[in-house]
This record gives sequence, C-alpha cells and structure tokens, in this order.
Amino acid sequence: MRLSRRALLAATTAATALSAAPPASATQYRLRTGFENLAASGYAALRGQSVGIVTNPTGVTRDVRHIVDVIHADERVNLAAVFGPEHGFRGTAQAGDSEGRYDDPATGLPVYDTYLKSGRPLADIFTASGVDTVVFDIQDVGARFYTYIWTLYDCMEAAQLAGKRFVVLDRPNPVTGRAAQGPVLHKEFATFVGRRPICQAHGMTVAELARLFNGEFLTTPVPLETVRMTGWKRSGFYDVWDLPWVPPSPNMPTPDTALVYSGTCLFEGTNLSEGRGTTRPFELLGAEGIDGRWAAAANELRLPGVRFREAYFAPTFSKFQGKTIGGVQLHVHDRAAYDPVRTGIALLVTAKRAWSGFSWRPDNWIDKLTGSTQVRTMIDAGASADEVVAGWQGELAAFRRMRREYLLYK
Repeated sequence: MRLSRRALLAATTAATALSAAPPASATQYRLRTGFENLAASGYAALRGQSVGIVTNPTGVTRDVRHIVDVIHADERVNLAAVFGPEHGFRGTAQAGDSEGRYDDPATGLPVYDTYLKSGRPLADIFTASGVDTVVFDIQDVGARFYTYIWTLYDCMEAAQLAGKRFVVLDRPNPVTGRAAQGPVLHKEFATFVGRRPICQAHGMTVAELARLFNGEFLTTPVPLETVRMTGWKRSGFYDVWDLPWVPPSPNMPTPDTALVYSGTCLFEGTNLSEGRGTTRPFELLGAEGIDGRWAAAANELRLPGVRFREAYFAPTFSKFQGKTIGGVQLHVHDRAAYDPVRTGIALLVTAKRAWSGFSWRPDNWIDKLTGSTQVRTMIDAGASADEVVAGWQGELAAFRRMRREYLLYK
C-alpha cells in the first residue's frame, strides 16, 4: 500500500522536488529554505536513515506542496512517520488542542501527537515509531511564547533520550533576526510558553535556537545537524523573500500578525480581548466599556513606527464572544523602527490607566508570558512603560551575549 501511494504521489510531486533549486534568473531577494537545500543535495543528510518529520501546515515548498508529500514520493528517502505539534500536522485543531494519533489519508503514514509531551514519554513515541532520525521543519514567528520552539526543544531532548539523530531544516524568522528584545524568562516560571531562559522576542531562526538549546540547555546534547538557508539576511521581513505564507496557527493569519504578536500577546494575561475571533487577532485589542481615551493615551506616547486607531469589534469566539467592544487597532507604518515588546508594555500601561475595569487574569498568566513577576508588579505600582522596559535591560544584555555564539547568518 505504501509503494502504491508513493507511485501516485510521485506523478504530482516530481515537479516540486525539481523546483527546489531557484532558477538562474532569481532576484537578490530569492532564498533557499533548509528544505530546498536538503532537496538540492539529494537528501544527503537523510540517506540510509529511517526518518520521522515534526511538522505542520507551514512545512511547504515554495509552490505550496507539503514536504511530507514530496519526500514520501521520493524513493531516496525512507520516510516512516510524522509527528504533529499543537494544532496538528494538518492544522485542524484550535489553540490548546491537537489532532491525536491517526494515519494520514494522503500518504498512509502514521501521525503521532507530540503536543504537551516531553521527556521520556515523548522519547518512547520516537522509539515506537522506529525512526533513526527526527527532522524538524516548522515556521516560527519569533516570540518566546509561541509553542513550536518548545516543541523543538522537547523533541531534541526526547531524541537524545531515545538515541536518535536530529535534523533541523531552517526557515526565516518572519520579523527579522535583528536585536533580541524583551524580558528574559526566569527559570521558576518555566511552562510550555517558555521552557528555558530566552528573551521575549529572540530574533533567531529555528536552526539558531536549536544550536543554542543544544549548547546551553540540554543536559546531554543531541546529535544535531542543521540545514541552513542560503540568501537570508537578518534585516529582512518575511515579505521581501519569495516565499508563501502559510498560517502557522489559526490566529496567525498573516506576517502582519507575527510583527505585533511578541508584544500584544501579553493581553492574553489580562481580561481584555487580544483580538481572537476577529480577522485581525493581536492587532485588535479591547473590552466592554473602553472608548477612544485608550487610543488617545497610546498615541500621546509617540511610540516609534506605530499609530493606534480607536476601534470597535465583536469577536466571534474567545473573550467577549458576540459582544461589541471598544479598544484599539495597531497600525504599524515603519517596521524598522517598531519595537513590538515596548509597544505591548505601553499598551498595558495605558489600558490600565484609561479603563477602570482593567485586571490581570486571576492565575497571573501574565507572569508566564513575561517570564517573571516584574512586569505585572511594576505596572501595578504605577511604573511607566520606559521604566518597565529599563527593568530587564541587564538580563537582556547577558542573553544577547550568549545568543551571539549561535547565530548562523549576517
């Protein structure tokens, strides 16, 4: 059955595999992803191995064929399993959910669920799958609390426990790989939205993060190989590269969402809507009883690269479902000047001052998102946004020094 499915897929995916190498007329903005370089090498890093792939809908070629379909159709690779993260391999699950264990209808491959699994239980899944090498190919968005980088970490740790090789296929950080920003996680606040002490907007690719995890945080390093991109520059936003955007999760519809996410996701730790249930999640923020005073207060700060519009919207799910609420919409007009983390803090400060109904989530989820109690307690004490930002500069400087050793690109 597996061979007949391969034969069927081969007819439709041969052109995809051949298109992995960019044409001679490529522009200066053309890059090759890690997968494209792997394919161009004839899958050299996977030869002679039984392979499993950790991926989701973002693991696509530039003509939007999924790499699992492409590799499965290629006789040079023994692809034996797929491992799905939060939201699932094919992306059918909402936030905080996964697809479970099933056989993929398109390929017949077994799909194993990795969501919220780590350590020995995840290692046992890798062992049961029978693979020799675990491959990771998922598009990240550059924020510490986006869970795919912790799926990467957990899978690296589990692969080491199970005695497996680990290969990371690199993709661009969509919000650039410039300076790291924001507070660094304190170890006592480690959760699945932050396993280890990195900063809030890390400015790294997944291959760079894998190198950092292996060098700094894994007790015993995993046998790691990274397949780099070619043509990527740290200063580039996602839309300068000739690549399709596939939403990495249901509430990350566009690169514009990723641009603001590392700051405005902090509103998950409050009683305000972070825009889930709208067409502009994380760009729209609000609650019942908020009026134009919040947008006015935020605009008075003259934050670089962004303006705020008084906005009214009715979320179709999540907080305030079906209710018309007031708030702000972020409009980023200068991406190079925009600082998402400082902006997120400024919006928390001004929301608390402009709206008497403001409160933190009762479980202090904000502390998990920011990595310590510092942001919450400083804002509660009346600190300004600049004072809050100043409070983490020492630990951020130390992280930036550590990060430098693991960067792969200029």
